[in-house]
Amino acid sequence: MAAELHTEGLNNALVILGAAGIVIPAFARLRITPIIGFLLVGVLVGPMGLGSPAAQYPWLRWITISDTAEITRIGEFGIILLLFGIGLELSFRRLWRMRKQVFGLGAAELFGGAILIGGALFAVGYNATEAIGLGLALSLSSTALVLPIAGTTSSVGRSAFAMLLFEDLAIVPIIFVLGVLGPQAASGGGWDALFSVAWQGLSVIVVMLVAGRYLLPPLFGQAARTKSPELFIAATLLVVILSSLATAAVGLSPIVGALIAGLLIAETDYRGEVETVVEPFKGLALGVFLISIGMQIDIGFISSNWDKLVAAVVVAVAINALVVISLLKLAGARPGVATETGLLMASPSETTLIVLGAASAAQIIDPETARFWQVATAIGLLITPILARIGHDMARRIQVRSSGLALEEEIRSDVEPRTVIIGFGRVGQLVAEMLQAHDQPYLAVEHNVDAVVAARRDGYNVIFGDVRKPQTLDRLHLDTAKALVLTMNDPVLAAKTVKRIRAQHADITIVARARDADHAAELYLAGVSDAVPETLESSLQLSEAVLVDLGIAMGPVIASIHEKRDEFRRAIKEAGELDKAPRLKLRSRLNPQAQP
Repeated sequence: MAAELHTEGLNNALVILGAAGIVIPAFARLRITPIIGFLLVGVLVGPMGLGSPAAQYPWLRWITISDTAEITRIGEFGIILLLFGIGLELSFRRLWRMRKQVFGLGAAELFGGAILIGGALFAVGYNATEAIGLGLALSLSSTALVLPIAGTTSSVGRSAFAMLLFEDLAIVPIIFVLGVLGPQAASGGGWDALFSVAWQGLSVIVVMLVAGRYLLPPLFGQAARTKSPELFIAATLLVVILSSLATAAVGLSPIVGALIAGLLIAETDYRGEVETVVEPFKGLALGVFLISIGMQIDIGFISSNWDKLVAAVVVAVAINALVVISLLKLAGARPGVATETGLLMASPSETTLIVLGAASAAQIIDPETARFWQVATAIGLLITPILARIGHDMARRIQVRSSGLALEEEIRSDVEPRTVIIGFGRVGQLVAEMLQAHDQPYLAVEHNVDAVVAARRDGYNVIFGDVRKPQTLDRLHLDTAKALVLTMNDPVLAAKTVKRIRAQHADITIVARARDADHAAELYLAGVSDAVPETLESSLQLSEAVLVDLGIAMGPVIASIHEKRDEFRRAIKEAGELDKAPRLKLRSRLNPQAQP
């Protein structure tokens, strides 16, 4: 029996680690968030996917997961580590400044969504108690998905975090309220339990704050003095687990304890090291959580109830988005930020599943209703990254219009030949300044609205455009351009853009920013005239500086730098299938003796 259990555990580990090793690089290559990949893996390897015929085909047991409870427990630890990491990024001062957003905006978002969703459900035939329970459950948003997408420092991330924090704090009171509303609730017992949790929870939090202030610095100091990474990891995980258990023991959510632990460690000198230690655990555990959510998606149930599920998800998403957008606009947020945040937080949450389970246990909703909304919630979690992408694109369009820019500006073709710069970050800006210094006309194209507005304000000739769209390149009139400079920090997009332009304009000079020698070779294969590998040249210059500072004679240093540069040139020539070795520095045009 022990061997059987051990084998099952190994099977689960194989699936999880295999999924992480395949999903993360594959979806990163496709520029798609790995969140979708992990959810789809859960659908595929779960008991309702390939696990269903595993009894007939035993070999499927090696690539499927049968013990969903075990995976769910590991996934819950991922959420705990996520909130702990968020606490590390915050401070008590910043949290205090956010109190109005948390308890004002957050409360309005949760209860406003619950009232509207509950009202819609009451209108279609649910009774009042069912409508209240489902309204509260479906108005919750996903902390595990929203924060990794938006972070906590951007305008969208700050607003989302404030609302999510209130929702996380409200989970326990919601569950107690549902217990009170249930037909089996004892008179007054639920409210007494709620008050008991409130004062016990407050007491535990105060004890954690005081104890953490005086005990954590010496604990981590001692762990650091041993210079043992294992001991430091153990101390970090011990603090996280003890804090989560302390709040869970008195009825609060364990993620509250994890957040407080992160806040306490953030006030110490060991914050950076702790972040480094926790990051791998957090990413893998969150992946497990997402797989566990995917495992709950029953394809058969969806196919037989697809019309009702689509209607349920659309209504819940629309109401949640409308509530968040309206509240943020009333709070003075920019329309683009309000729209992106609204769509990002529109789907139900992993905590929705917890509340649905509590409502079912309290006999507020029957098991069949709970199952329907659990599947709807899982679908909502699956489409959250898609909604985030749609919200981001809509926000960009709104910002463009509010800034007075056309989405794709018309470019005059009757102007003198000029250099076209694609990408206007710090590299593109420097190229434009050098062209201006030598009285060379140019036109820069940038897809970041804020960057375009700021550059125009500073006097640069920049337009808004997205070169991923073929029509943008067509409007640039590259047939009359003197040269084209690509400065974007996206290797895949740079290579695709070069191929597309070279196929249409065989004679244009194309100079591209390359990340390294391999990327430079790829760009030469795509058709650039010159590729400048930034990491190589900066590395050579750093080497030259340190050798000279160490007292090495200038002559041998320069000779070795040229020799190393020639090695890179020969490697790029071979990989890029060039007739001659390329120049690695554009200044070689002005100084032919710099390179043979």
